Amino acid sequence: MRIGVNVPNFGQGTDPDALRRWARTVEGLGFDLLMVSDHVAVTPDVAEQYPAPFYEPFTTLSWLAGVTDRIGLGTTVLIAPYRHPLLVARMAANLNQLSGGRLVLGVGVGWARQEFAALGVPFEQRGRLTDATLRTLRAAWADDADYRSGRPPIWVGGNSDAGLRRAVRLGDAWHPLRRTLPWLREARDRMRAVADEQRRPVPAFAPRIALRLTDAPLADPDRLAGEGTIEQVVDDLDQLRLLGADTVVLDPFNGDPAETLRPEAAWQALATVVATWNPSTTQSETER
Repeated sequence: MRIGVNVPNFGQGTDPDALRRWARTVEGLGFDLLMVSDHVAVTPDVAEQYPAPFYEPFTTLSWLAGVTDRIGLGTTVLIAPYRHPLLVARMAANLNQLSGGRLVLGVGVGWARQEFAALGVPFEQRGRLTDATLRTLRAAWADDADYRSGRPPIWVGGNSDAGLRRAVRLGDAWHPLRRTLPWLREARDRMRAVADEQRRPVPAFAPRIALRLTDAPLADPDRLAGEGTIEQVVDDLDQLRLLGADTVVLDPFNGDPAETLRPEAAWQALATVVATWNPSTTQSETER
């Protein structure tokens, strides 16, 4: 199972130097994938959670490809309705080629109504527009001989049943975001059922989970996967591996934009995971 990291590409502590240090730290720790988020117009509903500056994902990842060597690069998630599908197809394919095949294209429908309005995109049609984008991406890449053998994998984000069904129809992986372990376990079963119902292959399972380490164990039944002591986080990772997760993305941003001014705390948490998690010796495995 690969482990990725969602890197903040927003907030007052984020600038080119900070992004470079994030990339080199995450790659240096041995993680498999570096992912960033997507917003185009930092409208008030966006700025409340993800304030400016907000670095656009394609340009940011293109630049980070040049300051890293091996780590995968991805979006979690690109808002499909914000850009023309053929532009997305070209940018994603070019970035994948320029980075040596390192791109993972995570795609979602979006949520920020004011941002949709600023871009002149109908919010109520975002699901249909996302489906159209995914179909266009696949068709464009299939029609271009340069991309057939090296197109990036498509992860479809979204926690709803619509997102799950979209992943089965049009994605290579389903990418649910920040949920509890019981929810993820039940959702994995639902994904298999939907794939059987649609008579399609089961997509890969690639959840993004929280990363928030605590000194004392968290007993709250609503504890997100990735929250708690390092022992709880390690067990969450092992449980997801046993569920068949292909990749798990750790998200060390816990909601306060001021965190971007102090990335060292997130780096220490990531280093603790690297030092502790060993899938060959975790408790869940040895007890079987």
